[in-house]
Amino acid sequence: MKLIAFNGSPRKTGNTATLLNKALGGAKSQGGETELIHLYDLNYKGCISCFACKTKGGKSYGKCPIQDDLAPIFKKVEKADAIILGSPIYMGRITGEMASFMDRLMFQYSVYSDPPKSLFPREINAGFIYTMNATEEQMRSSGFDKNIAFNDNMMRRIFGRAEFLLSFDTYQFKDYSKVVAPRFNPEKKAKRREEVFPIDCKKAFDMGVKFATESV
Repeated sequence: MKLIAFNGSPRKTGNTATLLNKALGGAKSQGGETELIHLYDLNYKGCISCFACKTKGGKSYGKCPIQDDLAPIFKKVEKADAIILGSPIYMGRITGEMASFMDRLMFQYSVYSDPPKSLFPREINAGFIYTMNATEEQMRSSGFDKNIAFNDNMMRRIFGRAEFLLSFDTYQFKDYSKVVAPRFNPEKKAKRREEVFPIDCKKAFDMGVKFATESV
């Protein structure tokens, strides 16, 4: 099987990338073929609302017509057996690069029917790994969870299956003494990094194992 992961963080060795690599490691442990794509390395923009993917009889019906770095990526996704998206939470939502990628990826397959349908060729496993500096309580009180629920529902609609992993209260800075962030306790952050983040890594690994072994 082929699992593709997409890193929506500008950092290639940060929390999000670490968890994505753990997921890929889980798939590899079961003989899966994997690939990690860093979205910040690609040159693309968000959906331009041209509706070419919705035009009756159009040559781009069901396909995004924009020829940029995402065009070959979309072809890879259609051949993949599973995908995992990953993004940190910036200002209560996923990064701009990940949002633009998701708009372009999923809108082309979304049919304005009642009930809504998907033009994606087949059902595949889809996952999302979120990392955030906030605690679970802060996430809910600030409404982050509503965005996460929307993304989950959309991925289920397009790909057939979806699940997500939340990594809370992540270690944000390498050296807290060098930044203005008095609301955070560096010792508590370090303790959580040591005790809880490894558990999140195991959950990500298990997601990869599941995607590699579960037939769709």
